[in-house]
Amino acid sequence: MRKFFVEAKKPSVNIKQDIEPAFQLRRYAYTAKLPLSILTDFEEFAVYDTRIKPDKHDQASTARIFYCTYDEYEKEFDFIFNTFSRQAILKGSFDQYIEDTKRKKGTSEVDKEFLKFIEKWRENLAKNIALRNKNLTIYELNYAVQKIIDRIIFLRIAEDRHVEDYGKIQKLLENKKTIYPQLVNLFLQADVKYDSGLFNFKADQYTPELKIDDKILKDIIKSIYYPDSPYEFSVFDVEILGNIYEQFLGKTIRLTASHQAKIENKPEVKKAGGVYYTPKYIVDYIVKNTVGEKIKNKTPDQISKLKILDPACGSGSFLLGAYQMLMNYHLEYYTKDKNIKKSLKENKIYQIKENECRLTIEEKHRILLNNIFGVDIDSQAVEVTKLSLLLKLMEGESQESAGMLFKFSDIKMLPDLSENIKCGNSLIGSDFYETSQMNLFQDEETTRRINVFDWPQEFPDIFKSGGFDIVIGNPPYLGRSTLFTKEEKEYIKLNFLSSEGKYEIYHLFMERAITLLKKGGYFSFITPQTWLSIKQAAKLRKHLLQKMELSIIVYIKQKVFNVSVDNVIFIFYYGKGPNAFKIFEVNENFINETKKPLKFIYKEKVMESQDFLIDVFFEDSVIDLKNKIDMESIYLETICYVKDGVKIVGPAKSYAFTNKKEDDSFFPMLKGNNIKKYFFKWKNLFCCRDKNEIEKHKPTDIRLRDEFIFRRPKILIRKTGHEMIATYENKNYYYEQSLFSISKINLDFHLDLKFILGIINSKLSNFLLKINPFSKKTTFPQIRLHWLKKFPIKNINLSNFNERKQHDKMVEMVDQMLDVQKKYHSAKLENEQKMYKKQIDILENQIDKLVYKLYELTDEEIKIVEGEK
Repeated sequence: MRKFFVEAKKPSVNIKQDIEPAFQLRRYAYTAKLPLSILTDFEEFAVYDTRIKPDKHDQASTARIFYCTYDEYEKEFDFIFNTFSRQAILKGSFDQYIEDTKRKKGTSEVDKEFLKFIEKWRENLAKNIALRNKNLTIYELNYAVQKIIDRIIFLRIAEDRHVEDYGKIQKLLENKKTIYPQLVNLFLQADVKYDSGLFNFKADQYTPELKIDDKILKDIIKSIYYPDSPYEFSVFDVEILGNIYEQFLGKTIRLTASHQAKIENKPEVKKAGGVYYTPKYIVDYIVKNTVGEKIKNKTPDQISKLKILDPACGSGSFLLGAYQMLMNYHLEYYTKDKNIKKSLKENKIYQIKENECRLTIEEKHRILLNNIFGVDIDSQAVEVTKLSLLLKLMEGESQESAGMLFKFSDIKMLPDLSENIKCGNSLIGSDFYETSQMNLFQDEETTRRINVFDWPQEFPDIFKSGGFDIVIGNPPYLGRSTLFTKEEKEYIKLNFLSSEGKYEIYHLFMERAITLLKKGGYFSFITPQTWLSIKQAAKLRKHLLQKMELSIIVYIKQKVFNVSVDNVIFIFYYGKGPNAFKIFEVNENFINETKKPLKFIYKEKVMESQDFLIDVFFEDSVIDLKNKIDMESIYLETICYVKDGVKIVGPAKSYAFTNKKEDDSFFPMLKGNNIKKYFFKWKNLFCCRDKNEIEKHKPTDIRLRDEFIFRRPKILIRKTGHEMIATYENKNYYYEQSLFSISKINLDFHLDLKFILGIINSKLSNFLLKINPFSKKTTFPQIRLHWLKKFPIKNINLSNFNERKQHDKMVEMVDQMLDVQKKYHSAKLENEQKMYKKQIDILENQIDKLVYKLYELTDEEIKIVEGEK
């Protein structure tokens, strides 16, 4: 793993003053995303912070954080050795120095800056092409802009990697000819040389005919060459480029009525709040535990039959990871002592110097075409995945290796990936048009958006042999399913078990993966952790566990995608496996498999549990206690209405919620911050209950509950917080969305609401909240309506004297608590407050003890509830 660059210059170079050496080093390191690097001529020694974007006008001292001359080496030896030596790297001293020198101002990551760079290209190209080519459709415009950018980036990287002559594109600026036809000529030459879909002008017959102004292309070309460019493309990691493109693909070009180009977020990206790239450590872990396991101890011939798929490939990060692992494995296999002579003879590898070999281009072709497959609904994503894989294949190549290839082989430098990476809807097949009321291809835009995809027809040979060996990836989630049309939802309901309730799109991808996998295969995604426990995924869990063996779940402690979603990695094996699966935890971008698993979960136990819950977070003793409580209880929703409050969004919200009562359609309303345990205080807020009246003011979205919910005694519970906070209310207050209410279904039902309130506010209730599926949401912890509906209320038999006595005792203590809480909150003197606080503490303790008795908890179980075990 690269840590830093050392650029060594001749002693005649003035390290302290000369601008060029510093700029050269900083360009390399900045592009390679290295935080620090060293410039030296042996007389001088300089360390640069290479997180700061370089500029051709920078002084030599810009971003320099350490400098000394040879006569100071003795004095500075400890620092230099203890930071930059091999031993220091292994001990972590270098990484610590990076943290210590981290600057808050001036640093900018290369991926964010390069994203701005190509986004500017897209904007300028789109506007100019739309202006000069009025007959282009929106699809042709998006395609053309993407292709031109991809082709320029590919050729420019090829130049810095010495596969193409340096400055080939730059030379187009030296004559007075129109630039774009010359650029097209370069693309046509590249088509002959590489024979790749990237330069396929049989399929693309209209981009060569485009009109593009010289000024636009001049600006682009100048910006990618020294000294204007801060980037050194020879060290530009393909993975970093993938990260950049993932963000780039989040936007699309739209045409206005006057044929002007506008750039905007794609609808699914807008809904999800952004684009989130999968970190490399996640990709590496999934690839290691699927591809790594599958190829272990196998020969290249055996591996050649292996088929690896990402069904939502995006910019191709998982396929790049898989391809890299396969190339590493093959190189290691071919260079073993017993294999190396044969491998050299068969042109599997070639030698570049003593004890160092590389895979031949032919071998890299073979691996890529045999093993790597992907599908994405976004045609631009498909093109980016292809580009990323081709750039990965080109790593380490040169003009010499390309020349040898063309001299001794008919193969072109780059393969055509059109049969490996395909565009289509992984979830919807052509049978959609058999079941849908939608007219076949009635609307080109809808047809393009749905983009049906028949797996057996698209990959016939793979499905004849049973399917793919490995399915990996990061399927889309965060609201994509809400973008489905009515017809798509109907299709999904007919074809997916997991289309239950408010399902998430990644559930469908998990279910689809099973149909794509052959027996003996591996399936691994990174997803939200909610599928492990939410009711909507119960059928999915059952289906997965019946069909496959779950071997590993990794709970990821930190936020992977900078959004409030907790993620897990899971690995399924399609075949017979152990009857228990391991739970690991990742923290600070590191999965330590040398540690023992946090726990084991037994499949039989999951299959016997209600809703097939997979609890990765808590000890078996905690789960056993939860199961015991459930066995002795009834669901809250069987005896009570459990409802959330009034929700009004939009411009009319300020009218609907107001501090002024305008007429009889306004009612007093409570919010979450009005509620405390056994107490509430109304803060002069009213709610207008006349929807027509609200909509007169401005359009809005109002969700109104049935009136009777508000006009009866109820328990009110705060929705957010780390503990249950509830009170009793019988004055017909309305309440808004930050509160839930509990009210009797049958007002004559014998169980008193105050009995339920005592349980809700108890330590046992907080224990149940802590172990609920959403307790790991630390950013904004929330009680979920579904969880509250399933809250276990002790099943009391009031005809039994002892149970009736316990019920009545609870009601009596809750009445006392409600009274004491009023006195406490209205007390003006400190002594009075202390007195009432003592009474509150005593009553809370008594209520907790009664709750423990009701649920028949042992002393050991009480310790678990109270966190003593």
